[in-house]
Amino acid sequence: MPLELPMAVPGPLRWLVSEITSIRACAPYERTPLVHVPDADTSLIFRTTWARRSALLVAGPRTRASYHAGKDLPVCLRFRLRPGAARLLLGVPMTELVDRVVDLEELWDGAAGLTAEPARPGDDVRRVLQRLQAALPARITGRSSADLARGELVRATAQALRDQAGQQREPIAVIARRLAVSERHLRDLVRDGIGVPPKRFERIERVRRVLAGGRAHTACWAQLAATAGFYDQSHMAAEFRTLMGVPPAAFFAGRLPSLQHC
Repeated sequence: MPLELPMAVPGPLRWLVSEITSIRACAPYERTPLVHVPDADTSLIFRTTWARRSALLVAGPRTRASYHAGKDLPVCLRFRLRPGAARLLLGVPMTELVDRVVDLEELWDGAAGLTAEPARPGDDVRRVLQRLQAALPARITGRSSADLARGELVRATAQALRDQAGQQREPIAVIARRLAVSERHLRDLVRDGIGVPPKRFERIERVRRVLAGGRAHTACWAQLAATAGFYDQSHMAAEFRTLMGVPPAAFFAGRLPSLQHC
């Protein structure tokens, strides 16, 4: 599979971007599978092709895995946005972007300038980092204090749900009381700001924990199920298959579903 390497998040972007990943694809004649795993977070994707064409895309929340034939992408950067940040940056409810990939220009007037050709060949990564460091914070400055407060509630709720790995589940009603809002209001905020309701958010997070620890725990699935927050091993296997399309053992052995063409 393509090599994914973490990159340092520049200071101006840390409150909006949780991580930056550089995805190094193989040469055009080495088409290895691309696996897009479930992810409740929205991402900005910057990519260039071997033909030197660039694009900035928005990958909305992904509720199920997809498997694709490899692409000719010599440069691909993924900016994973923090919960609550995507709604502020893009200006649309995240429910509109669930399981979709759209060009940033559809949501953001003037986005085309972010992918203008670099001054020197090979300067793509440095160029897009510099432009996004200026452009993303600038998108937030015009938001109202109420918008910022809603974004902070979404961030705090997502963090609370993610912190439950291997612990007793904290009901959304308890989280709402702690944040001094009604449960209904918080559920609406999460759907609007993340794209999926809290329960589905938790399902995605549990499967992502299995993906993160699966290769080290394949000899003890029951232990992995408990660590990831499932009731038992059968619960984990059923949820994993629903979201990933194959059982855990098949996935980690490389037995993947049929590849799709993008």
